[in-house]
Amino acid sequence: MRLIRLCAAALTAAAAVLVAGGTPASAAAVTATFTKPQDWGTGFEGKYTITNGTSSTLNGWTVAFDLPSGYSVTTAWDAVMTKSGQHYTFANPSWAPTLAAGASITFGFNGAPGNFTAPQNCTINGASCSGGTTNPGAPGTPGTPSVTGTTGSSISLSWTASSGTVTGYRVYEGSAVRATVTGTSATVGSLATCSTHTYTVKAYNSVGESAASGAATGTTTGCPQPTGGSGAPYLYMGWGSPPSPASVMSATGVKWFTMAFVLSGGGCTPAWDGQRPLQGGVDATAIGQIKAAGGEIVPSFGGWSGNKLGPNCATPQALAGAYQQVISAYNLKAIDIDIENSDEFENEAVQDRILNALKIVKQNNPGIKTIVTFGTGTSGPNYYGTRLINQAAALGAGIDVFTIMPFDFGGGADMYQSTVNASEGLKNALKNAFGWSDATAYAHMGISGMNGLSDQQELTSPGTWTQIRDWAKSRGLARLAFWSVNRDRPCPGGGVTASCSGISQSDWEFTRITAGF
Repeated sequence: MRLIRLCAAALTAAAAVLVAGGTPASAAAVTATFTKPQDWGTGFEGKYTITNGTSSTLNGWTVAFDLPSGYSVTTAWDAVMTKSGQHYTFANPSWAPTLAAGASITFGFNGAPGNFTAPQNCTINGASCSGGTTNPGAPGTPGTPSVTGTTGSSISLSWTASSGTVTGYRVYEGSAVRATVTGTSATVGSLATCSTHTYTVKAYNSVGESAASGAATGTTTGCPQPTGGSGAPYLYMGWGSPPSPASVMSATGVKWFTMAFVLSGGGCTPAWDGQRPLQGGVDATAIGQIKAAGGEIVPSFGGWSGNKLGPNCATPQALAGAYQQVISAYNLKAIDIDIENSDEFENEAVQDRILNALKIVKQNNPGIKTIVTFGTGTSGPNYYGTRLINQAAALGAGIDVFTIMPFDFGGGADMYQSTVNASEGLKNALKNAFGWSDATAYAHMGISGMNGLSDQQELTSPGTWTQIRDWAKSRGLARLAFWSVNRDRPCPGGGVTASCSGISQSDWEFTRITAGF
């Protein structure tokens, strides 16, 4: 798992903000104007210019619109993009949190296919992009709903009331109305067991309907419950002001942690971080707290930095012996081998040594779960990742879970879609190597993300992480993790450090989401 590299995205802010040269489209409104600089038949470039025509500084902006069926946004820049079906939302980037009175800013995107006219139902901060309200006389936008309860066949929601005159509320799933109520809560029933659904809410009266609220996603109960560290975020006791794991467990309900990192303490001898003993140090104390609170741990061998056991143990037998020392020290149910440093990941001899060592571990520890974790591109594993999978099949290593790290790969603005695309690439690689069905491949897969801002300033918000979690649950994935609990604290403004996420969030919010996997 990569350690944090500080960066200064604010250097690009000046290039994106433009001083308005003429009179705004509406002298007392914030507007968003669409233009299409290019259309090449199979795709197009779109651009929005946001103009603050008011006399006050605008603290943040959000442009939302719908694309016609069959169209999609493929990449975006100078904005943070999220999507739900055909509904796209673009928010100001962290390096441009305000827009001065009389100033303009632009963001752009590429879409497909071509011969595109314009987005539909455009709003900026909930009002019409041309200035004024979306529908004069209609109610204001309801608050984003929260999931208040689930059963095997229903999902319950609640939200804050709209402003203005309200006759009632409609709960939408995509374009379909799933419930109509007069109050600010609803239960959607007749759902399938272990199914995931995303809802928005609109208020209405005799004049018309409000803009859609933010989206809420819920999953009905009855999903098979995987074991062995299925939802296990990384906790690193040697870095980033580590929190009390018992306190985090109490606040979030999480039961498993992936403990980082077991390295070489000299030769083929395992040690926490290559320095701290297996027993008697802060790591063992934290593990004792976790187990006393009813939890379990998955130790992670490797990571991005430090001296690894893979290259230092001369044979698979010796490496399996090093793994066994840690297994025996903590009576483990699962181990994770984080193969990302080039000394291991891009060394084919070491790859094979690790796989053969894990095969020995499986033989000597019936029932133990073995996990390998490695990097990925946006379309799935690269050459070395694909080789690792193919060799695991060829050697009969018996790996239980292949986990990808979908970040620091230039994933662009839509980290949800990039993560799904990378995961589908992993699924196809597993099917090709093992001859598995889709369902079997998903059951041998894991996702290990990076909460908040990544080293490359890719943004995974709590909402995006919830989407990723729910997608993983709906496909029956075996593992969900993120780097790291140490960083699961707020520090808005893009200042990524070892002890916070770089975004505005609640303490332990990503851990709480992961606990629901």
